[in-house]
Amino acid sequence: MSRFAPLLASCLTLAACAPTNGTPPLRPGDEPAAYRALGTEPGWTLEITPGRLDYAGDYGETKIAVPNPGAKPSFNGERYVTPRLTVDITHGECSDGMSDRRYRDTVTVIADGKTVKGCGGGTLLPDKLAGTNWTFVTIGNGDVAKDRPTTLSFDGKRMSGSAGCNRFSGNYTIDGTMLTAGPLVATEMACPGAGMEQERAFFALMAKPVMVRLNANGLLGLFAEDGTAAILAPAY
Repeated sequence: MSRFAPLLASCLTLAACAPTNGTPPLRPGDEPAAYRALGTEPGWTLEITPGRLDYAGDYGETKIAVPNPGAKPSFNGERYVTPRLTVDITHGECSDGMSDRRYRDTVTVIADGKTVKGCGGGTLLPDKLAGTNWTFVTIGNGDVAKDRPTTLSFDGKRMSGSAGCNRFSGNYTIDGTMLTAGPLVATEMACPGAGMEQERAFFALMAKPVMVRLNANGLLGLFAEDGTAAILAPAY
């Protein structure tokens, strides 16, 4: 059981190349409802649930749905074998070849004798947060105010941005999946409405180390041990 409390009532989605339906939640310790994998050239997707293997290949023209036979151990992974569909999951970093996303697993599928390769499992954090830019989706338990622009940027060893009111900046360090910020220095402008409240919530969140997670849709989560969180989307 994770020591991190449940944070989101529903899964946030972001339009991207990765499959979105049933995306594994960002909450640490949660188990995804389904395992998903994808590949390119030709495009294909795979969903593994406790009851079925659902494969769509050749950009959706080939569809195979078979009962889940159960996973068998393989070298550094698992294998599913059916008459029409064989799936090999190898635990090791994988790039989808179409973006800078990296996944936990390399996945090989043999569908009616045709072999395709791709990636699956959870999305890994970038090698470095430096050079990445984000916008806030939620802070605490609520969505950010739409009338207040928000940003979070990582540059070298410093982070800066706005959580809806003042500009802030400060150093940060990462140890594994734990990020420690600060102290954060901010301007002292007063803002009416929700902007000031969500800013206070963000500063309180970052007062202690937070766990950093990236989900399959590219959303970044910052999770505190007391159950509070901030969810961010990439800024392109």
